[in-house]
Amino acid sequence: MRIAANPSADRTKANLVVAVGPETDDREGLVLSGHMDVVPAVEPEWRSDPFIMTEAGDRYVGRGTADMKGFLALAANRVAAIEPAKLRRPLVLLFTYDEEVGTLGARRFAESYEHAARLPRHVVIGEPTGLRVVRAHKGMIRLRVTFLGQAAHSGYPHLGRSAIEPAARAISALAELRRLMESERPAGAEAFPEVPFAALNVGTVGGGSAANVIPDRCELLLGIRLLPGMSAAAMSDRVRVAIERSVSEPFALEDLGESPAMLLDASAPIHTALREATGQRGEHSVMFATDAGWLQRAGFECVLYGPGSIEVAHKPNEFLPVTEFRQAGEVLDAVIRRSCTRA
Repeated sequence: MRIAANPSADRTKANLVVAVGPETDDREGLVLSGHMDVVPAVEPEWRSDPFIMTEAGDRYVGRGTADMKGFLALAANRVAAIEPAKLRRPLVLLFTYDEEVGTLGARRFAESYEHAARLPRHVVIGEPTGLRVVRAHKGMIRLRVTFLGQAAHSGYPHLGRSAIEPAARAISALAELRRLMESERPAGAEAFPEVPFAALNVGTVGGGSAANVIPDRCELLLGIRLLPGMSAAAMSDRVRVAIERSVSEPFALEDLGESPAMLLDASAPIHTALREATGQRGEHSVMFATDAGWLQRAGFECVLYGPGSIEVAHKPNEFLPVTEFRQAGEVLDAVIRRSCTRA
């Protein structure tokens, strides 16, 4: 067993790479990947301790059971149990940090792990897909728009300048841009029939300190879901132009991060192997971003496959059906045999 850490820039966190089996030069074999972090669990509706997994009837309940610690357990246990002598090709775990705050660990891995090109190119990422094999997902960019004004007592408005008022006009301009984008059909839209366009969301608005103070600062945080092949820089420019056409006041537009989209060719071996193992006939996509976008940029071929539903992730009493957990394990066993142990 070979274990390596790929630390964050500040060395407070790390991606973990664990490999068993022979080292090969042809990049055959299999990587099982997932993120180790979870979102907070502060909701009062939790009926059990969110960080102690509870078996409730036919469900495993707890924060991250669906997203995606059930899959991590399946992957880790298979690596721990396998006999290395039976492996003809490597079986690798890639566990990442900070996926939930912007796929930061996967980006760090893609940009800094010097041995990435020696790992198997075929990757299964255990997102909660309800046991569907997914070959495409949207990406996301995060932008911040900041307006600065001049603070003053509201009784003397001529001494100040509101930052909220131009921000309000910018929100209206962004709403118009959102509606325009909803009418467009970029290349690859057919892979996302539910939402076949780039989706813009003004997620938060923050500004001002009191009703009797002219606000001197207002910030908008935007999230935009991009289709595969769309340029993050081009979309950022489009946002800037839309605001400039409606607002005369100066503003700052900052790029807060990108989680790239992912699109795998339907004929890719890992996609074929998983579809055969599951008996799946159709092809699937999801609207959320994952580590797969960065890993694809680093030369890996990724599919999403895992037990559980994204619809219960990030919610109180998150759960994973026991039957799906077991079924996913059987599918992983079949894919491991096909990718790593057969001649």
